[in-house]
Amino acid sequence: MAKINLLPWREAFRTEKKKEFLSLMVVVLVMAVLVAFGWDRVVNNQIESQNSRNQLLKTEIAKLDKQVAEIKGLKKRRQDLLDRIQVIQELQGNRPEIVKIYDEFVRAVPDGVYFTKMIRKGNQISLVGFAESNNRVSSLMRRLDASYKFTEPNLTKVQDNDALGEDGSQFEMRVKIIKAPVDAVSTGPAEGGA
Repeated sequence: MAKINLLPWREAFRTEKKKEFLSLMVVVLVMAVLVAFGWDRVVNNQIESQNSRNQLLKTEIAKLDKQVAEIKGLKKRRQDLLDRIQVIQELQGNRPEIVKIYDEFVRAVPDGVYFTKMIRKGNQISLVGFAESNNRVSSLMRRLDASYKFTEPNLTKVQDNDALGEDGSQFEMRVKIIKAPVDAVSTGPAEGGA
């Protein structure tokens, strides 16, 4: 029988398979490197794109913050102007108020009573004056209490003083001013006692 040596063929087959394996490994390695490089580029592009979007958002947010600050400033200026307008309107509306107060004092003060000092603090008036008698001071208090403009007359001090006669006295009192509603002002003062 003929001798067939299969060893060199097996060796050649193994060598060929090794070469195929190595070439396949090189192809896979090159493909892996290309895929990794491509993936890296895609991810880096997405990161750069997101960073540019974030930067755009930051600049837009900064613009909006500036606009919000301007709007707050405008709202504050608007409120300041509204406050000023309200103060001016109150001053214009209350301008005749002092005239009405003095007019009501003229109606309420009986003969023989004289004021030497009037101090207004808020809605309270402090009065210092002289009266010919204590009855005149009582009459003044009743008239002030009956007035549409004043309430709660409070006599704080009375002492004898003969500047207006034997029964004369010097007095100090406080009285509160009533803020009249708009319709009460339009109807005019209530009638006081004589």
